[in-house]
Amino acid sequence: MQTSSLGQLLLTGVPGPELDSETAARFRRIQPGGFILFGRNIQTPGQLRRLIDQLRDLSEVEPVITIDQEGGRVSRLKLVGNEPPNANQLRDRDDLGLIAQHGQITGRLLRIFGFNLDLCPVLDISFDDEADNSLRGRCYGNTVPQVIRNAGAFNDALRAEGVLSCGKHFPGYSRAAIDAHHELPTIALSREELEASELAVFRHFCGSIDSMMVGHGFYPALDNGGAPSSLSRRVVTDLLRGELGFKGLVMTDDLDMGAILNHYGLEETIRLAVTAGNDLAMICHRVECVEQALGFLEKVDRPELDRALENVAAFKKRMVKPDPWSEAEFLRRDAEVWGLRVSVLGEAEAAKRSPEDGKRSPVEIY
Repeated sequence: MQTSSLGQLLLTGVPGPELDSETAARFRRIQPGGFILFGRNIQTPGQLRRLIDQLRDLSEVEPVITIDQEGGRVSRLKLVGNEPPNANQLRDRDDLGLIAQHGQITGRLLRIFGFNLDLCPVLDISFDDEADNSLRGRCYGNTVPQVIRNAGAFNDALRAEGVLSCGKHFPGYSRAAIDAHHELPTIALSREELEASELAVFRHFCGSIDSMMVGHGFYPALDNGGAPSSLSRRVVTDLLRGELGFKGLVMTDDLDMGAILNHYGLEETIRLAVTAGNDLAMICHRVECVEQALGFLEKVDRPELDRALENVAAFKKRMVKPDPWSEAEFLRRDAEVWGLRVSVLGEAEAAKRSPEDGKRSPVEIY
């Protein structure tokens, strides 16, 4: 197995809005399986499309190009356009047609830039809309049937536009008392409680979603050994792959979060991520460490690497190439976002700008 091929198991962030020569050379050597973009990568519509074209050009294998484009505050593209309504607002409007329209518009907007995967929909259940766990405004429902109904409408419409989807945050993160961006939360629910709620949603979507993101949480009922869910073989392989029967791509949440960084070194993180059953290890911010991560992949058992490489290759066969770029077409599709916002919120409320609108947050939620 060539070392360069192992780069296909890495999903990496990009340092800024332009590719400097050092970063471009690093990516050519590593050949990452994919790239995830954030607010730091977005300045203008044309610049964003150029950056994505450059990332595709330096990749020997068509790369995953992904982003968190949900709605509300987790909408990276609002930096160059309109902000879609968030999942809670769509839930409260209670109109499946508008939710499907959101999925359709999101897919069309992503295609014009060259994204082939949206890290959406959130499949977590909101048990408390005001909980301080990074999910505020991002959940499609307060009950299992409501999440299944609403997230399903978005998921189906997004995929119909040629953009692949990702369910997150397996195995259910909304009852975490602290934010995994900062520290590892413990979700001390019984297996029966998880089965009746969180796992019921993910089980439903296992046959209709393209990929799953495994969140960072400690679930004693699922793995009492202390491992975070994202690094646990019992959670990823035995539960998600085995019991739930998920056959799509599996990725970790960002391994640069405090939940992981505070407890594991990079070598152990990479080894555990792959041996747990993940296909892509996500490193969003320490881009300078991605080459080191590639070296650590060489030490992982061959069968685990082969399994992950096969799953990444199968996923990539389903990716659709970008639509031709046109500034005018972008503006037309962005106008559809505004139209949806007005339909969901009403014109007066839609015109209000949230405090973080148009700003790049130093800590981006995903």
